[in-house]
Amino acid sequence: MADTEAAPPEKPDPPEKLNPAPERKLGNLAIVWRFTAPYKGRLALALISLLIAAVATMSVPYTFRLVVDRGFADTADPSAIRPYFEMLLVVVGILALATAGRFYFVSWLAERTTADMRMAVHANLLRLPPKWFEVNRPSEIASRLTSDTAIVEQVVGSTISIALRNFLVGTLGVLYLFVLAPRIALFLIIGIPLVTLPVIWLGGKVRKLSRSTQDRIADVGSMVSETLGAMRIVQAFGQERRERRRFESAVESVFATSKRRFGLRALMTALVIALLFGAITLIMWDAVAGVASGRITGGEITAFVLTAGLVTGSFGALIEVYGDLLRASGAAARMAELLAEQPDITAPADPTPLPLPPLGEIAFDHVTFHYPTRPEVAALHNFSLRVESGETVALVGPSGAGKSTLFGLIQRFYDPQEGTVSIDRVALPAADPAVTRARIAMVPQETVMFAASARDNLRYGKWEASDEEIWQAAGAANAADFLRDLPEGLDTYLGEGGARLSGGQRQRIAIARALLRDAPILLLDEATSALDAESERLVQDALEKLMANRTTLVIAHRLATVRAAKRIVVMDAGRIVETGTHAELTALGGLYSRLASLQFNEAG
Repeated sequence: MADTEAAPPEKPDPPEKLNPAPERKLGNLAIVWRFTAPYKGRLALALISLLIAAVATMSVPYTFRLVVDRGFADTADPSAIRPYFEMLLVVVGILALATAGRFYFVSWLAERTTADMRMAVHANLLRLPPKWFEVNRPSEIASRLTSDTAIVEQVVGSTISIALRNFLVGTLGVLYLFVLAPRIALFLIIGIPLVTLPVIWLGGKVRKLSRSTQDRIADVGSMVSETLGAMRIVQAFGQERRERRRFESAVESVFATSKRRFGLRALMTALVIALLFGAITLIMWDAVAGVASGRITGGEITAFVLTAGLVTGSFGALIEVYGDLLRASGAAARMAELLAEQPDITAPADPTPLPLPPLGEIAFDHVTFHYPTRPEVAALHNFSLRVESGETVALVGPSGAGKSTLFGLIQRFYDPQEGTVSIDRVALPAADPAVTRARIAMVPQETVMFAASARDNLRYGKWEASDEEIWQAAGAANAADFLRDLPEGLDTYLGEGGARLSGGQRQRIAIARALLRDAPILLLDEATSALDAESERLVQDALEKLMANRTTLVIAHRLATVRAAKRIVVMDAGRIVETGTHAELTALGGLYSRLASLQFNEAG
């Protein structure tokens, strides 16, 4: 006999966390080029300025050679020196203008590239579903948008420019050295790699410590963000001393890592100076002997010394630049990771249109759902519920029963593993999420206020709303009086998270925001929980008028607010266990009756 037992629902894979330390390869910088390439005109001007500056730099030793060899040849006529110094002044002027041009155009490219990258990453983040942010800390994402883009800005605006300039100066310098004195130049070219090998090895050690330092700094930033965001809790529970010690420990960890890094960097600096200039001294010793024997002229040795200094300085700088480029490649990889994230909830290629005018119907059909971060537990199990147009349904039950999960599925922040959720008789996966969400207004239990004016917080429900509409919604939510009392009325800045308002005032603004949206479906998650008795009565009256012609789902922990509901759905462990009116459910003697008895007896 065939096994007819239903297969268990497929559990979702948990969302992937961002890689905190992506591999550092120069190839990661390709993402930067993607944002720089569109500005080809300014890029060309920057490269031209860079080339002119490099050629002008190498013209300085050549001009000094002419000054020494020809300017001092005729000692009887001091004016013979003048043309060569005039030539040198012209070279210096060209070098100054070219360097200024390079700095301007490269800085412009750096700022523009960084701005475009930040906007692209932010735009992509806005597409990602809430479950992605459950496993990736917003503080870490904010760090990537700020500190990592700052590193990229430094690379585009400085490091790459310095690398190209030093490469050009070094290459042109080596060629000129062979023109001046091939034998001495050969000694120099052989000596430089031998000197730089130990420097490169030390540079690798410094880079590892630099990465460790960045990680420790990121921990400090995350700790600061967390502590400052919970300052009321910290002070309320008297944990200032503990938080101070925890922060001091993190800062000391940064200092200890930094101390090892700059100690090794100091050793590397000493080694570079000793080896490079020691080698130059030995080479110049041979060069001076060449001047004494007449093999080379005084002007040539002067030009050789200047050119050799430029060459060694250029290659030494390239070694440091390589470390900066590797550091930037890690930052670019972290930005690329954010850009590569794709939402798994998107509009289909050919979305099914929702009926007009809106019906306001909601249906759950045998829905089973596991949160991606908790795949072992079903938040909803074979759940079915139909809410007719204009109907008000109250959802009650203990914490964790699945009430808020219904709201997340209705707004399609998640998709169920089994069954379908429909709005206006259209399954949500077949519709455009933006269109279905436009038919929903919500008042969450935890009020969200933006660091903006009262007007902007209110019209978040309908951005094009006029002041008259705003005041009408505020009046209906019993918020007009305190809004008029604010120092600047609707233009008053409310502070971070609405810090300048009380909890009840924030709740009333959230209700006014939902009223202003004027959507056919209303989701209320304990919308009156933060109000005093008088305000609750006034807002409840406004909500009842609002719900008259709308489909409304109400999550209520305080059962007194749903006594008058025509249908109460009692949930437990992701299932519907009871349905009826307050009187019917109380007489039934089940879960609702026990919850009501506890609450009303406590109130009494």
